[in-house]
Amino acid sequence: MSSSDVILEEFEVLESIYADELVKLSEKDIRIDIEPDSLDDGEDSLKLAMTVHYTDSYPDELPELSLQLIDGEVDEDDIRALLASARAVGQENIGMAMTFTIISQLREQLSSFIRTRSERREKEVRELERKALEEEEARTRGTPVTVKSFTEWKIKFDKEVSLRKMRTEEEKSKTMTAKEREEYKKIAARLTGKRLSSHSVRVVTLPLFLLFRASTL
Repeated sequence: MSSSDVILEEFEVLESIYADELVKLSEKDIRIDIEPDSLDDGEDSLKLAMTVHYTDSYPDELPELSLQLIDGEVDEDDIRALLASARAVGQENIGMAMTFTIISQLREQLSSFIRTRSERREKEVRELERKALEEEEARTRGTPVTVKSFTEWKIKFDKEVSLRKMRTEEEKSKTMTAKEREEYKKIAARLTGKRLSSHSVRVVTLPLFLLFRASTL
C-alpha cells in the first residue's frame, strides 16, 4: 500500500471518530483539537490543537507534529514535553498508521496533567492555610514570659503611669491657689514616703501580671 493510500485510509478513520474535532487542511495535513479524556468537577478545562503533516515516506517516517494552546493554561515547557511524548509514541509505531495512537496518548496525558496540577494547587492551598493557622496560634499564644521581658515591660509601664499622673497633677494644680498647691505638695510628699517605706520589697500582684500578659498578645 502506497503512502497516499495509507494517509487516505487513516483520514477516513479519524474523520469517523473525531468528526467535530478534525479539520483536513490539505491532502497531507490535518489539524485536530485534543482535550483530556475526562475532567472531574471543578477542574480547569484544557484544549490543544495538534497539526500533523504527513511526509511522502509515512508511515515509515514520523509525521511532522506541532501543538498549540487553544484554551486553558499550560506552560511552554509542558507543551514541549507533551510534543516529545507524542513523537516518542509515534517512533514506537513506525511502519503503521499512528495518528490515532498519538491522539489517544495525548488525551490521557492531558487528563493526568490536569489531575496532577489540581492536586498540586490543593496542596499549596492547604499549606497556606496551615501556615496561616500556625501564625494565628502563635499570635494568640503571645510572647513567653521571662524575668527579663517582664522587668522591661514593668519599667516602661511605671514610666507611663508616672507621666500620666504628672499630667493629671499639673492639670489639677492649675485650678488651685498658690497656698493650696503648697499644701497639696506636702500631703503628696508624706503619702509617697509612706508608700516607699511600706513597700520596700515590691510584690508583683496578679492583676499587674495579667495586664502584662494581655499586652504581649
